[in-house]
Amino acid sequence: MSPLPVPREPVLPVRRRDRRGRGPRGPLLPAGLPAYRTRAERFDHLVLQAVARLEKRWSQQLDGTEFAVEDVPPSNPAPWEHGGVPLGRYFPADVGLAARIVVYRRPVETRAMDTADLEDLVRDVVVEQVAHLLGRSPDEVDPDYRDGH
Repeated sequence: MSPLPVPREPVLPVRRRDRRGRGPRGPLLPAGLPAYRTRAERFDHLVLQAVARLEKRWSQQLDGTEFAVEDVPPSNPAPWEHGGVPLGRYFPADVGLAARIVVYRRPVETRAMDTADLEDLVRDVVVEQVAHLLGRSPDEVDPDYRDGH
């Protein structure tokens, strides 16, 4: 009786280039680097930074308020909006729902000239919506507010 052959693991070649031999396969950047994030993830981070900055000063008033990012505003405008595309919107608290502030990513990105302008614009949109929530002027909410979109 002959011993059974031991099955061998198939040896696959290590591919270090794409199938046409032109470049490396896989991600170009490690996942820990900021450039690895998508544009939407970077935008979300900017909104979180703006909210964190305001929460230092207005934490009690903002307690329970939800902040969200949506790509585009809904096609039906709010009754108080006349023309133009909104960059953000405040939804007051309702039965069973917390107050919400939504920032619309695509219209804000379209208005920004560069990344520095995008940071300022996101901060200003969040400040305007928080000011609407608090019933104050944007200058009271954030002294660094600039009204020059």
